[in-house]
Amino acid sequence: MQVVSGAMGKEKVHFEAPEAKKLTAEMDIFLKWFNTEPTTDAVLKAAIAHLWFVTIHPFDDGNGRITRAITDMQLARADGTAQRFYSMSAQILKEKATYYDMLEQAQKGDLDITRWLSWFLDCLFNAMDHTEETLAAVLNRTQFWEKNREVSLNSRQQYMVRKLLDEFHGKLTSTKWAKMTKSSPDTALRDIQDLIEKDILEKETGGGRNTAYSLIA
Repeated sequence: MQVVSGAMGKEKVHFEAPEAKKLTAEMDIFLKWFNTEPTTDAVLKAAIAHLWFVTIHPFDDGNGRITRAITDMQLARADGTAQRFYSMSAQILKEKATYYDMLEQAQKGDLDITRWLSWFLDCLFNAMDHTEETLAAVLNRTQFWEKNREVSLNSRQQYMVRKLLDEFHGKLTSTKWAKMTKSSPDTALRDIQDLIEKDILEKETGGGRNTAYSLIA
């Protein structure tokens, strides 16, 4: 079985999985090692398990998802807790292009996986860094709603405030408000002005038709 990535017509073959007749024996060896081998550092074991399982590639579909689940399972073992605030799976998907390059290098040649281990650890650290950002955003949202728990908002205002508290791209203008809430320009302006009076939005410097507004944290 060939493992490929890329758009149709531009596929790239990364490696060929073992023959079907060898899969049972390969999986038996992998599972025995994964469930019983006690000496390898737990985090490095997650990296090795990821590379090993995805190289065996035992299924026609879903190998990537299962591999990431195995990785997260082993990292949970390393943490000694089922509660984790970072996602290695999500970070791997963010770094997909580099991930495939590292896999290809590790699966060819002399089986030296040093570069793979180094990349895996860097990816893990990146996942942890992004978790700090996520937790900060969660805390910010919690503090905002606690501060404004008694403020009455209509459905359009609630929707837009949630957008602003999450990942809002670009500047907020009355035109963008109207488009996103499917309301008229006049309604958008009334909604915005009401939030300004309630100290939830503030007008940024400048003015005219391109006046922008920002959330008061």
